[in-house]
Amino acid sequence: MDPDAGSPGQFGPGATRDLRPDELRGIAPSYAPQPDGDPDPGEIVWTWVPYVENDGRGKDRPVLIIARIDDDATVGCYLSTKQHRGFVSIGRGPWDSQGRESFLSPERLLRVTHDGMRREGTVLPRERFDPAVAAVLREHRRN
Repeated sequence: MDPDAGSPGQFGPGATRDLRPDELRGIAPSYAPQPDGDPDPGEIVWTWVPYVENDGRGKDRPVLIIARIDDDATVGCYLSTKQHRGFVSIGRGPWDSQGRESFLSPERLLRVTHDGMRREGTVLPRERFDPAVAAVLREHRRN
């Protein structure tokens, strides 16, 4: 990979970005993991996630894919090892090399493309996926 090209998901048409409110209509969460090299609902993948300030900064981080937009794009929520107000625990898993507990941000919905994904991490078990998605749905029904 060209070091000047940045991380997958950082630049270009496949860049990971926040979904606009008009893009959320018709999005239906599903659980359909298929460890095949593409991001699928129920999988944790790695991609570049821009900071909320949208000033060009960001970092490569794990994202839980919760829905499909079309053949090339999915909806995801980023994960953090720091618990912030409103974040939801999804537990520990192989996506974190140090085995730390991870927390999902239910308020930010990201568009993650196949080209913008750096790598698949793992499948999140259904019993942890469903409560995380329920928190996302609660958050977005309030808005």
